[in-house]
Amino acid sequence: MKRLFSYIKADLGEAILAPLFKMLEAIFELFVPIIVADMIDRGVAGRDVQYLIHRCILLLVLAACGLAFSITAQYFSAKVATGTAQRMRDDLFSHIMTLSWRQIDDLGTSALITRMTSDINTIQNGVNMFLRLFLRSPFVVFGAMIMAFTVDTKTAMIFVVVVPVLFLIVFAILLITMPLYRKVQKQLDAIMQTTRENLLGVRVVRAFNRQESEKKAFDSEADDFYHRQIFAGKISALLNPLTLVVINIGIIAILWTGGRQVYTGALSQGKLIAQINYMSQILTELIKLANLIILLSRAMASERRVDDIFNVTNDRADGTDAFPASQNGGASIDFNDVSFRYEKDAEPALSGITFHADAGSTIGIIGGTGSGKSSIVNLIPRFYDADSGSVCINGMDVRSIRENDLRHHIGLVPQKAVLFRGSLRDNMKWGRDDASDSDIYRAIDIAQAREFVDSKKQGLDLMIEQEGRNLSGGQKQRLTIARAIVRNPEILILDDSASALDFATDADLRKALRTEEGTRTVILVSQRVSTVRAADQILVMEDGRLAGAGTHRELLQNCREYQEICASQMTPEEIRSDLAGSDTAKASLS
Repeated sequence: MKRLFSYIKADLGEAILAPLFKMLEAIFELFVPIIVADMIDRGVAGRDVQYLIHRCILLLVLAACGLAFSITAQYFSAKVATGTAQRMRDDLFSHIMTLSWRQIDDLGTSALITRMTSDINTIQNGVNMFLRLFLRSPFVVFGAMIMAFTVDTKTAMIFVVVVPVLFLIVFAILLITMPLYRKVQKQLDAIMQTTRENLLGVRVVRAFNRQESEKKAFDSEADDFYHRQIFAGKISALLNPLTLVVINIGIIAILWTGGRQVYTGALSQGKLIAQINYMSQILTELIKLANLIILLSRAMASERRVDDIFNVTNDRADGTDAFPASQNGGASIDFNDVSFRYEKDAEPALSGITFHADAGSTIGIIGGTGSGKSSIVNLIPRFYDADSGSVCINGMDVRSIRENDLRHHIGLVPQKAVLFRGSLRDNMKWGRDDASDSDIYRAIDIAQAREFVDSKKQGLDLMIEQEGRNLSGGQKQRLTIARAIVRNPEILILDDSASALDFATDADLRKALRTEEGTRTVILVSQRVSTVRAADQILVMEDGRLAGAGTHRELLQNCREYQEICASQMTPEEIRSDLAGSDTAKASLS
């Protein structure tokens, strides 16, 4: 709650004025029963029409003033609530951006989206209603009770009994419903995750005719969510009938006690009606208060869920050193007995990885699915930290380099091509803000994307839809490669980012990269032998271990795993040609 109040403090003036104006509105409302009682006892009983007209005008003035105060209060409360939600959402997004990949994996994308949307919206509604009612409703309840004592002490004693009972009911329901609403919001996370998976994988779902099974799975989770909501709603729904029962018993008691006093002449009819009106005001305000309590219980549950994310802090210490410069182009990379696992009790994704890559060289990484190729490249820009061993660039451990500096000198092209809504130029400037059009076109040329960019009349002003939906898979991959090259990084990592390219385009891309050989260190991750065969060094991965390292020819001679990969992708003639000059290898093949 301290964090929430810190956001509210930014609009402290409005947060104070909103309930104050609501209290002013309530003050005018408390005078209405007294005025009505006076109209009955003096105007109606005495048939004084002039007096009734004056009192009616007074009631209209009170109503107009109350309306003005109410509108002002609602404006201030809405401003505070929306401002609080905006600041909290901005800070939450910024905080999420500081978390490590491992922490984001643990939290889950769908859960984070729910916190950013549903939970903060619930908090916004809670703050809005809290500022409008948290002073007004109790003020009216106790104010009505005090005013009842000014009218008649004997009938007012009924209020002393009724009001505490009502508050007891309200707070009992609150204590029961708060944990229930936390469970409801947690189930909403599961629904969000299922929805997200199905929307992202809708083509696969339909390709395998799994619509019905996915509907059943979603219905099961939605049904669980429904029953949790219904159960929590049933408990919350007890507020109104229970308060109504207590209030109606109180009204009956007032009518019984007050009626006997009216009969004996100890109490006027107008004052009896005033007491009933005060009891009705208490009923109205307690219904509002009950609804506020329900909303606050949900808002407090959501606030705790949002606070849980804020409490997850990135415990990785940022480095303090600048990126180490290299005398030549590129940067050397060293893995020293590196082991890594994504989860604490999971199987190691990497075990005992050791290799050296010279600055300006081209490194190929090949292996089957799940062999650890991407895990290696994720450790270089420090998306994850090694559990043991060290990853060094130009002889310096990446953990001692400032993350911003480290990633500024690395160009990464992930497996999944990700583009953002906006112009082609804007997407390319993700690589470097100050990149000129000539810099962008140079990168596009290297990435073999010039032909289709020129085919578009808009050129660099071409508008790209969200996730690049208006581009083919190969086009997106080439543009993401160009975006990385625009940065002119010392280390360029292509993580299986040419899988959608045809062999000719892939070959042209590698040729273009070789023309700049020595200016940067290039890491090619692929399952294609043709992609990595010309690399200065090839790392062969299998089950998280380094099965072999060397040139294409050396691995053909010495690495069984690499031989098997080549045999599945190359003809025997191509293998013999690559092994030419090695009698031992020829004999083994024959």
